[in-house]
Order: sequence, then C-alpha cells, then structure tokens
Amino acid sequence: MAGIYVHIPFCKQACNYCNFHFSTSLQLKNDLVVALLKEIELTSPYEKSESTDTIYFGGGTPSLLGHVELSSILNAIFKKFKVVPGAEITLEANPDDINPEVLKFWKDEGINRLSIGIQSFYNRDLRWMNRAHNSEQGIRSMEQSLKAGFDNFSIDLIYGIPGLMDEEWVKNIEKVTAFNVPHISCYALTVEPKTALKKLIETKKVPDVDAEQQSRQFLLLMEKLEAEGYDHYEISNFAVPGKRSRHNSSYWMGKPYYGFGPAAHSYDGINTRSWNIANNALYIKSISAGQIPFEKEELNDSQKLNEYIMTSLRTMEGMSLLKITDEYGEDAAEKVLKTLKKFEDKIYRAGDNIILTKTGKLYADGIASELFVV
Repeated sequence: MAGIYVHIPFCKQACNYCNFHFSTSLQLKNDLVVALLKEIELTSPYEKSESTDTIYFGGGTPSLLGHVELSSILNAIFKKFKVVPGAEITLEANPDDINPEVLKFWKDEGINRLSIGIQSFYNRDLRWMNRAHNSEQGIRSMEQSLKAGFDNFSIDLIYGIPGLMDEEWVKNIEKVTAFNVPHISCYALTVEPKTALKKLIETKKVPDVDAEQQSRQFLLLMEKLEAEGYDHYEISNFAVPGKRSRHNSSYWMGKPYYGFGPAAHSYDGINTRSWNIANNALYIKSISAGQIPFEKEELNDSQKLNEYIMTSLRTMEGMSLLKITDEYGEDAAEKVLKTLKKFEDKIYRAGDNIILTKTGKLYADGIASELFVV
C-alpha cells in the first residue's frame, strides 16, 4: 500500500512561524491545479499492482481549493491509482474556511478526515502568530464538523507560545477534549530559519521561546490527554483507540508514498527519496512542458537506519532491536545498545523494543541523534 500527499501551496496570510512552502498570492492557483493534474497523469506507480490506502491534502491551506478544483484532483487520483475502499482521505483546513456548505461538499466528495489548524483559543496568541482566524471560529469549526458527521478529525494546537501561561495551555487542551475530538496534534512553537518569527526575535520585537516553559507544557499535555484516554502514539500526536492518522503512521513505518505539487516529497519504500521544486511558477512551467521538476537521492544503509531510529523512537511502540539486527546487522544493534547506556533513566524495554519514558520524550531528538550511525 502506498500513500498519496498533495501539496496546496497557498495561504490567505503568512503565519510568522511557518517555514513550509506557500504563497499568499492566489494568482497562480488555477494554473497550479492544472499542473497538479498533469503531474498525476505523468507519474508512474512504483508497482503495477500497487494500491493506495491514504490520501492527504496538506499545505499551505488545502481548504482554499474551490469545489471544482478539489473534485478534479480527487478524480485524477482515483483514475490513476487503485484507491482501496475505505481509504483514509484527509484535508487540512483552517477554521475560517469551515462552514456547513463546504463541509457537506467535502463529505460528498469522499473526504472522511479533517485536520483543523486551530493552534490556540486565545485571540492574543492567534494575533501574535498572525493566524487568519479567531477563537470563536475555532470553536465553531469543531461544532460544525461534528454536526456535519465528521467523526474522524484532528485538531492542531501549539504550546510554548511566549506569554501562554500553563493554566491557559491546560484550558486550550480542555476545550478540545470537551468536544471528544478523536485526534489531537500538538507542537512546540519552533523558531525556524528565514521565518518572520526568527526576524522578530532577532530584532527583539518579540521574546524568544522559553525551553523550560515548553517542557512544562509538554508534560502537562501528556498528563491531561492520557487521563482522558488518548494514546500518545507519536511524540506530537494523540488519538483515541482506532483514530490514529493512518497516513502519517505510514511515513513513520517507512512505507512508500507519492507527493504531488511544489515541494512535495516522495519515497519508494526502498531507498529512493525525491522532492519537487519549491517554486510555484517554475513547477507550472516545467509540468506544462511535460517534465516533473524533481531531485532525488539514493539512501544508503546508514541513512536508512538513522531515519528508522529517529522516527521509531518518537512512537508509542518504540525502536525494535530485532529489526535493526535483521536489516542492518548485529554490529549496528550492538552500537545502538552501547550508546543507549547513557540514557538508561530516559528509556525502558518492552520485550525487544526500546521505548522512551515521559521524561525521555522531552529529549527524543537529542537521544536519536546520539544513536545515529555516521
């Protein structure tokens, strides 16, 4: 089974922390959708018998797609690929784009999962991050999604925002759980290079992020959601049983996926990763000439092992020593075990698997990088 990711690189306005590829000008939107359809047509499946069980519209802001645009892309995918019955089809949406009419359309088109970028229920935070919606629209987006029959949707929240008190962060969590939302993704505010936030911090117009605040709020997050019955199945993701993101889980398990659109990545599930050009105009021009503008790399065993270490340690199931031994050899497994000794207070073993403790999850990326094979 392979997943499909479609990148829609347009936004109404730029969030100050975002480093994804997007444009706030919609001038090229129609031409880009035409190019997307052409790219799907030009793509050859990795295997003739291969089927697809997840489709994910990300961005950018896929909820900016018009009815005809979304229908056309879905039709092209279903025409080109063998999409299995019951496939998970996710659309990322901003709260201000959600209303009963568009929810009905999405549902009728086969969208069966939403990922709603609420981020915070405090207007102060939303203005600080330059989000396009307000708190009331965030609440309404959950109410309307449930009323429209979306029993499978996810809410994004951000913690560690300067000025966000621990009590306020807990209230953000409680507002989501009050709606029995089946999936919650929570991310620490990260200062990425070449973002507006980075520049604001460098010029001292806003305070820098506080690592201690982020650690406290992450621990509060785990405590609150586990008490509510959510599985903490990946560092940033929580779900009630049966509602994990199948698409993202496939990434973490190293399964193949296709990426369509500017800056979209693809992986053949073996050792080849590719990515499209991150420029809307050049993407359109190249596709119009019948060429998909991409670069690729062949991963060696060390790179594949490092990726497995990084992704598996972030999951509830942890990192399998047996898998490392079987696929990368006993020497690799021994090296990992030897390095793990310095983190004995941050990990535990469950059979053959190495799993991070709650405290260990605070240091997940650092622990993983220590285990990397150079």
